Amino acid sequence: MAPNTNLDNSRNAILFERAKALIPGGVNSPVRAFKAVGGTPRFVQRAKGAYFWDADGQRYIDYIGSWGPMILGHGHPAVVAAVQQAVLEGFSYGAPTEREVELAEEIVRRLPSIEMLRLVSSGTEAAMSAIRLARGATGRSKIIKFEGCYHGHADALLVKAGSGLATFGNPTSAGVPPEVVQHTLVLEYNHIAQLEEAFALHGRATACLMIEPIAGNMNFVRASVPFMKRCRELCTQYGVLLIFDEVMTGFRVALGGAQSVYAKSIPGFQPDMTVLGKVIGGGMPLAAFGGSRAVMEQLAPLGPVYQAGTLSGNPVATACGLATLREVAKPGFYEALGERTRNLTNSLTQAATKAGVTFCADSEGGMFGFFLLDRLPQNYATVMTTDSPAFNRFFHAMLDKGVYYAPALYEAGFVSSAHTAADIEATADAAARFFAGG
Repeated sequence: MAPNTNLDNSRNAILFERAKALIPGGVNSPVRAFKAVGGTPRFVQRAKGAYFWDADGQRYIDYIGSWGPMILGHGHPAVVAAVQQAVLEGFSYGAPTEREVELAEEIVRRLPSIEMLRLVSSGTEAAMSAIRLARGATGRSKIIKFEGCYHGHADALLVKAGSGLATFGNPTSAGVPPEVVQHTLVLEYNHIAQLEEAFALHGRATACLMIEPIAGNMNFVRASVPFMKRCRELCTQYGVLLIFDEVMTGFRVALGGAQSVYAKSIPGFQPDMTVLGKVIGGGMPLAAFGGSRAVMEQLAPLGPVYQAGTLSGNPVATACGLATLREVAKPGFYEALGERTRNLTNSLTQAATKAGVTFCADSEGGMFGFFLLDRLPQNYATVMTTDSPAFNRFFHAMLDKGVYYAPALYEAGFVSSAHTAADIEATADAAARFFAGG
């Protein structure tokens, strides 16, 4: 089916107008509104494998996969069967189930840094709870995060850098009082000297350092190995808990998450705590945070740090997540996924190079990013030098050709095991036509 170029009269546009009358901005999460790129959001009607179809019946090759969870593609038979069976047994109980235990066992088996974990319903909830636990376990108040890393929309994390290392963050959202973020220090990603100075000034008063090891909310930016090594060393030296936010990267970049990728270069490397989401729920609302037994036993009902949730460990969500993790744990899964993702980034880079377009890309496992820059950026400030209008033109050109990327230049992309060589080729061909001016 050819793309609907008269979007003003499309069902997508009609639905968007209806939504805007009742839902702020017409969406239930801001990036969906297409505000950064302009145009009309696509309202999804259904999805299968590597594709979704919008309200006008147009098919798109999907490279967001619900922002990461759909690592098997949409509607994988084993996952659908597990969810269908769970639904027949009951939607929610507010009481423990065996499947919660099985999911916890599956996660702990794959991530040696986690001895115990708590299931919750969203990445925001997991990150917020992990910070509260870190503060309770250490008896300290201050936290360190990095500019460009997103850890959900808890008040203490909606913060931008202050004017200097002795100055803590400033709120980036209305409704967050300055005193709520007064203990949050925001540093530059991959800046070792600044990191060392921050610890010298505030290390003994800091409860935790939270970091996305591969940042997915400034597109795709890796923490360098020397930087990550220094994070671990300083946290150990000052008694600060190193928290890996692997909501995106957990079970997405490797079976052992991003922490297993860094362990290949840093002998014995482990974070103290890990925040998980997305893939562990397989597309259902489910997340988790975990760490050493000593830290996790500070949680109620064993310890003084309170955390609770009516839908935590939901039986349908745990069925979906458990079926997903069992599929990705099969031999050769990540090798094939990584190769497929590299084929995509290599094909895009080759098409840009041939057309003389400034372009670079990177990937790990089934997660990737690309930039209209001459080299891979190391921090948020560099990411934001990308030619935004050029990206917007690229986004809409690809959208018109049936390829759906994230509708913002600062979001990572995702490949699933359902994407085929033909999908990658079609994507590269569409990009090549754009780069060549077609």
